[in-house]
Amino acid sequence: MLGLEELLRGFAIALQPVNLLACFLGVLIGTVVGVLPGLGPTAAMSLMLPFSVAYGPTAGLIMLAGVWYGAMYGGSTTSILVNIPGEAASVVTCLDGYQMARKGRAGAALCLVAVGSWVAGTLAIVALQAFAPPLGKAALRFGPPEYLALMLLAFVVLSGLVGEAQSRGILMLAVGLFLGIVGIDPISGTMRFTLGPTPLLQGIDLLAVAVGLFGIAEVLAIAADPHVPRLVERVGLRSLLPDREEARRSVGPILRGAGLGFFVGLVPGPAPTISTFLSYSLEKRLSRRPEAFGTGMVEGVAGPESANNAAVIGSLVPFLALGIPFSATSAVMLAGLRMHSVEAGPTLFTTRADIFWAFVAAMYVGNLMLLALNLPLVGLFARIATLSPQVLMPVVGVLCLVGAYSVRSSLVDVWVMLIAGTAGLWLRRWGFPPAPLAIGMVLGPMTESSLRLTMQTFDGDPTRILSRPLAMAFLVAAILFQAFVLRRARARLAVAREEAS
Repeated sequence: MLGLEELLRGFAIALQPVNLLACFLGVLIGTVVGVLPGLGPTAAMSLMLPFSVAYGPTAGLIMLAGVWYGAMYGGSTTSILVNIPGEAASVVTCLDGYQMARKGRAGAALCLVAVGSWVAGTLAIVALQAFAPPLGKAALRFGPPEYLALMLLAFVVLSGLVGEAQSRGILMLAVGLFLGIVGIDPISGTMRFTLGPTPLLQGIDLLAVAVGLFGIAEVLAIAADPHVPRLVERVGLRSLLPDREEARRSVGPILRGAGLGFFVGLVPGPAPTISTFLSYSLEKRLSRRPEAFGTGMVEGVAGPESANNAAVIGSLVPFLALGIPFSATSAVMLAGLRMHSVEAGPTLFTTRADIFWAFVAAMYVGNLMLLALNLPLVGLFARIATLSPQVLMPVVGVLCLVGAYSVRSSLVDVWVMLIAGTAGLWLRRWGFPPAPLAIGMVLGPMTESSLRLTMQTFDGDPTRILSRPLAMAFLVAAILFQAFVLRRARARLAVAREEAS
């Protein structure tokens, strides 16, 4: 039943002291990162990657996942108390969460967010446990043509989910694809884009680029902005209990948010952020008082935050089962596994099943740790957001330098990080999203390998891919999605023309 025997073995591994310590450190660091405006989970995971190597693949994966969903939860604390979204996925929480705080119901909002995140996270872990192994077994039948078609589908969906700046997102994806193939050709052994026999022969390290794009760039951006001190409302333990009416109104949004968030997480793109907006819109439509949203409605807090955490866990299904990262955070986790010579994907469930089941068991434990940590320490976490950047950013900068250098002990990686950080700052100011670049660096080599193996299998005839039903299904899905994106773009253009005239 849902791998109960394997799950029990996973708990035996997850409850070992080193794995419990990794889980605790992950959720603690993730929560702290979540309350810090701008410094997101991708940057924190990139920083923790070198340190997780010392723990081994199981504990390393547990720690990185703890940072991820801990950061998703931590962003809600400052959204409610000081109207500062720690993460993009917490922007929606500000709308009603801060209004609840102004009415003296901050404690109730924080409690419902904590309980809702725990319920949604637990339900999503059960779904992960149920869906990932069968999907992995089905993916064992995939050949290079199927993986190539799946990659093309991922590129199309990712390019359609970068907002209005679709062309800029596609450009960043292309840059990532290019950076991913710098180095030695894995088949012919020739040098590619290395400028001769230089240190670039080893390739451009994803970790150094990720730390620069998401860590150094944030340090520079925060340092450039003036610091405005914020007052934090004190929340006592007695005020954390919601009343009976607030609890009753939260049950439906929490359950709906859990289901919606998990399935949105299966789609490439910024699933946690998308799921919160979809959940808020859904609750507003189902409410008998839609006009009251934005004034402190508990449904507008419980639903989106539940969807947020469920989406994080849902996005792990394609990552673990197929080995394809659909977000920058998944790409960092994939890099972490590869540092231990472990590949995510179908073979994970056969060759390293112990890692998967220990990871699932640790997520149950991590969810409980989040609940136990955040409620009594909510005031302390909220005050972290008020720290001056002059104190915090130098520490983050030093961690970035140590993290980039420690993986390969290469000064070239440090320079790559600094260049990526400077470029990341300007890319954001010019409206270019950095996440597609990191995803492209991971998907590029995988796509190239699938393409070359497919061409070898079909003797250089790409049309023979049409004879593979599953590959054809992926290609048709990519065409239909692109048609939908183009139709939506035309509709927006028509509306803009009408408004201009």
